[in-house]
Amino acid sequence: MTIQQLNKFLGNIDLYLLDQILKNNIDKKSKILDAGCGEGRNLIYFLNNEFDVRGIDQNPDAIRMLQFIVGSSFPDCPKNRFEVGELSHLSYQNDQFDYLICSAVLHFARSQEHFWQMFKELDRVLAKEGVMFIRMTSDIGLTGHLKLDNQLFQLPDGSQRFLITQEIIQTILQDFGYAKIEPVKTVIVDNQRCMTTLVLKKN
Repeated sequence: MTIQQLNKFLGNIDLYLLDQILKNNIDKKSKILDAGCGEGRNLIYFLNNEFDVRGIDQNPDAIRMLQFIVGSSFPDCPKNRFEVGELSHLSYQNDQFDYLICSAVLHFARSQEHFWQMFKELDRVLAKEGVMFIRMTSDIGLTGHLKLDNQLFQLPDGSQRFLITQEIIQTILQDFGYAKIEPVKTVIVDNQRCMTTLVLKKN
């Protein structure tokens, strides 16, 4: 398989999500939601393998591009499965999905309240025993960041982000009843930011 063929099969998928696929941790029968899907970089593998997938993003241009990709390359998948919307007000039914992807999205929360609004909606639409894959900026191992307000931080790379902390992770585990499928993994990017990956099962 050439690099071009591999890219067409996988898309620009998050490496930590690909890790879950390679470990066979995502059941073929799973109903999947990509919350903050953008143009669908994490959906190509699932579309190629005929998973039942949905996607939502607040950017209309990104959704139009994703619908174009789906219409041209995956004609059997209805384009209306990919829609414009806010994570804090999801249109889906309770317990609708078995696997939820939220990669590089929650760190755009405007405040701690906004973060919990989004998380509670993700929790609402995820079925019992379902899995939530989250990747976002954190303060785990990070130095040189300046706290602004409402859990927003100025990072050494100049960006402003909401950072998940060990305290927030513990709240998710204890108060929302999630369990870690894998250890929390954090990558420090040149001492400029930290990206943390959570793979959690809803009990």
